[in-house]
Amino acid sequence: MAASDVAVGIIFLLQTVVGTLGNSSLLLHYLVLYFTGCRVRHTDLILQHLIVANLLALLCRGVPQTVAAFGVKGFLNDFGCKLLFYLQRVGRGVSIGSTCLLSVFQAIKISPENSSCSELKVKAPKYIGFCIYLSWILYLLVSIMIISQMTGKRSNNNITSMKDFGYCSAVHPDKILQSLYVALLTFPDALCVGLMLWASSSMVLILYRHKQRMQHIHKISSLRSSPESRATKTILILVSNFVFFYTLSCIFQVCVIVIYNPHWLLVKMAAIVSGGFPALSPFLLMRRDSSAYRLGLSWIRNRKNPDFRRNV
Repeated sequence: MAASDVAVGIIFLLQTVVGTLGNSSLLLHYLVLYFTGCRVRHTDLILQHLIVANLLALLCRGVPQTVAAFGVKGFLNDFGCKLLFYLQRVGRGVSIGSTCLLSVFQAIKISPENSSCSELKVKAPKYIGFCIYLSWILYLLVSIMIISQMTGKRSNNNITSMKDFGYCSAVHPDKILQSLYVALLTFPDALCVGLMLWASSSMVLILYRHKQRMQHIHKISSLRSSPESRATKTILILVSNFVFFYTLSCIFQVCVIVIYNPHWLLVKMAAIVSGGFPALSPFLLMRRDSSAYRLGLSWIRNRKNPDFRRNV
């Protein structure tokens, strides 16, 4: 086994283990809140689906990549390859949709009462569940196209007719089908990224205007130190990291698709970058405050008051 394969395997292993632990701890946090009867925020529902999507994308890509990097060959058949790539694509898509919905909802939530979004502030919470499940359905349907392309890795395949992913292979599709597939995947992704950039710009502008207004009228309390401000800044950091990793991932993915027989290092780098956001995002969400403290505080207050609504 080459040293380069071992190094890549260690990177995949660390990324998968750290990301899985981070997402699992957050998911456990929300499960404890649910079973203790706490009424959670509207954004927490979005975050729960984001965590599940991150776990799906991490495990379906990271585990087989790690196993293949450490020299295990032929451990997946055709069905296994189709299923793993399908679930990984669904997880990646729902992660994009959830991050987009989170940023748009937060931008509406902190918008001024006299803005054009004032009516949406009342209606938006009612449609969160619908938008999340619509995202799942959309990417479950769009990702079906990848099933026909993926197959198990076989040593007797003509290398010019197959694209090697290390543990699975992909049949070079017809140019028309490939264009259709790229268009179907690119359109919802581009729409989500555009909405995220709009929402992020709106949040930055709202925070800046509020800060200027508070300084002008010499008030001590401001949105900057409020829970909503902290949540907004956390979401801005989350979105900026998503856009960074998504842009890099798109560059690598385009190179893998365009190049007929891409180098194995390019394929591995595309996989590593693709797993960057799912592995990092739970720790960005945790930085706002201590999860352990929130769990304990929520549980104690809920015992005292069943109708407690979290404000942190």
